[in-house]
Amino acid sequence: MSSAKGLYNFPFSHIYVEEKAADHDLTKKILSRYSKSAIIPIAHYKDVFNRPRQSFSIQKGSPSLILAKNTGNSVFKGAPVCQDFGYDHFYYTSCVRNCIYDCEYCFLRGMYGSGNVVVFVNQEDSFSEVEALLKNHPVYLCVSYDTDLIALENLTGFVRSWTEFTMAHPDLTIEIRTKSFRKDIYEKIPYCDRVIFAYTISPQEIIDRYEKKTASLSERLSAASCAMEKGFPVRLCFDPLIYIPNWKDIYTSMCSDVKKHIDTHQLKDISVGSFRISAEYFKKLRKDFPISPLCQFPYENHGGVMEYPEPVRNDMENTLITLLQNLISKDKIYQTDF
Repeated sequence: MSSAKGLYNFPFSHIYVEEKAADHDLTKKILSRYSKSAIIPIAHYKDVFNRPRQSFSIQKGSPSLILAKNTGNSVFKGAPVCQDFGYDHFYYTSCVRNCIYDCEYCFLRGMYGSGNVVVFVNQEDSFSEVEALLKNHPVYLCVSYDTDLIALENLTGFVRSWTEFTMAHPDLTIEIRTKSFRKDIYEKIPYCDRVIFAYTISPQEIIDRYEKKTASLSERLSAASCAMEKGFPVRLCFDPLIYIPNWKDIYTSMCSDVKKHIDTHQLKDISVGSFRISAEYFKKLRKDFPISPLCQFPYENHGGVMEYPEPVRNDMENTLITLLQNLISKDKIYQTDF
């Protein structure tokens, strides 16, 4: 059994509750499920989440939950290092900060000093921000960049509520990115053809080395296939590509597995991009993993973004695109370019 299958419900031993979030309905619903947890009132979530000298790695072993209200903006313009898939008005939102998975290369390790998980319970305010944008133009919104919402659905219900919100707003398209194994979710949410489920696909060797607690390759492919059977648009994200000495062999094998388990003719599209991360965030990654081959690779700084040297990057991306063209038409393959 995959270690990811233990992540339906989370044994949070400590739950911090921000004063202004205490009376929110979602706060009460979550707390009702954790009668044995220590509930700790706090004035502001940053008092816990942003405090100095935390150990991200230690906290990831047993993270605490923080329930808070986001009082600032929660919808932002999409970052240049992320793909917009041809949409003119590309945004992302963070209704949860941090992920219950533990991927060694994750930019969240550099962005946040804490391994704890923050849930912003006032999702209705994010909805209002999106509605304001929709008055001016259509919106393409990524709702699962800073976490994995499918993995947290039992806790938050955000996948369902975002789906229902999207159904009610014809000019809104959302993407929900995941490394989860869960298939049952497609029986629990209403169908909407503007809710794109995007599965990060990696070779099993990369998953075993660097994507701790996530679903296996076969589990992800099975879940993606289930989503397509229910009619949802599905994107496969071969991003980030990770260099290891036998990368060609394992990525070739991975593409064979995709062909076996996925009807690629039904895919909405595919994205391809090699590992890249903000130079600022990467400093912390190298500090946290001093002997990691992934973190200590001699990357190059291109405009504040750490990337593989161009020959390595081009070889990996072009090789994978060539392999994928045997599965799907070239016009459905998006390559990171910034």
